[in-house]
Amino acid sequence: MEDFTREFIASLIGKPLREIVQVGAQKIVEEAVLAEFEIFMRQYSASLDGRGRQWVVRNGSHRERAVITAAGELNVKVPRVRDRRDGEVEKVQFRSSILPPYLRRAKEMDEFIPYLYLKGISTGDFSGVLSQLLGKETFISANTVVRLKEIWEEEYLAWNQIDLSEKKYLYWWVDGVHFNVRLENDRSCILVIIGVTEDGKKELLAVADGLRESELSWQDIMLDLKKRGLRSGPQLATGDGALGFWKALSKEYPQTSQQRCWVHKTANILDKMPKSIQPLAKKHIHAIYLADTKKEALEEFDRFVHMYEAKYPKAVDCLMKSKDESLAFYDFPAAHWRHIRSTNAIESAFATVRLRTSKTKGMASRITTLTMVFKLAQAAEKKWQRIHQYNLIPLVLAGVKFIDGVQHVA
Repeated sequence: MEDFTREFIASLIGKPLREIVQVGAQKIVEEAVLAEFEIFMRQYSASLDGRGRQWVVRNGSHRERAVITAAGELNVKVPRVRDRRDGEVEKVQFRSSILPPYLRRAKEMDEFIPYLYLKGISTGDFSGVLSQLLGKETFISANTVVRLKEIWEEEYLAWNQIDLSEKKYLYWWVDGVHFNVRLENDRSCILVIIGVTEDGKKELLAVADGLRESELSWQDIMLDLKKRGLRSGPQLATGDGALGFWKALSKEYPQTSQQRCWVHKTANILDKMPKSIQPLAKKHIHAIYLADTKKEALEEFDRFVHMYEAKYPKAVDCLMKSKDESLAFYDFPAAHWRHIRSTNAIESAFATVRLRTSKTKGMASRITTLTMVFKLAQAAEKKWQRIHQYNLIPLVLAGVKFIDGVQHVA
């Protein structure tokens, strides 16, 4: 079954979800109908005709038809069956309760996909979710819901077994994403790695539960990646300095350069200063990592220290911590700096997911939560854009040196 995707990026926050709901809505309706059909067919699996053949079999699908929703047209097909019994008998037909024969239009539904996963997976209220999409009361049996959950869990587990031996990643973004869902076994968050492939595409690489600050949690993820064939790490990894990831990275992929996320660093520095000072201090922090050269950035470091060290030593200490790792991006193409100075690739992908988890109450099982996050992350993946000037990636992977973002000619 094809995976379906959805983009959760910063530019979409606050806008209608029409642009991203259409594909997700279509796929989830298709999956629900197929799960419903599978339950229907099981009823007749042991029913044989006089020649020992199963007398109810699939016979293709009905003609594709459009269901109009707020997200746009959903072009859907409903499976069709053939009753092979002879004689004057009432033939068996499959009628979907989700997509009745004459349904053509659905009412407004702006939050279908987040609501489906965050409420549907956590509470089993799929009928209520689909009724909001289709504009009518829709009944889905418990067996259908169970089958849908099984499908998604199987997809997550299969994804975690994909062979990575032919893969190469130039960059990684890493972070621990917190949701308003209590996880089992004191696991505090979902650990995420997004990578940049040889052709510049952003690719979801790891989704696992663990402790954000735990070296062991991150090492477990990297050992699993190695087990699946990823022998070499990226050229550069970007993440928050508080992650336990860095110690694990030094052990498992020691050749990878480390870049501290300037968004996290800025927030941590400003948190140690009074609000009245923060706007000016923020401008000075921006001047550091937006400098054209590493030399200029170091000069801005000194300027910040000179201005704030006497009154706000903790803020200055926070800035100076991992100073070299804060400026690692200067050794990579300048066109890539906007991507690798921060973990915005993860932040933007999960911003709406985190927002919607406020609707989910109680403790979710480990596999349920991982499945939910995996499907939502996959939903973002297909619409992620390549990084700027991805044509430079082969040069970086080949070991070509860049100084202040410019290719060095010996």
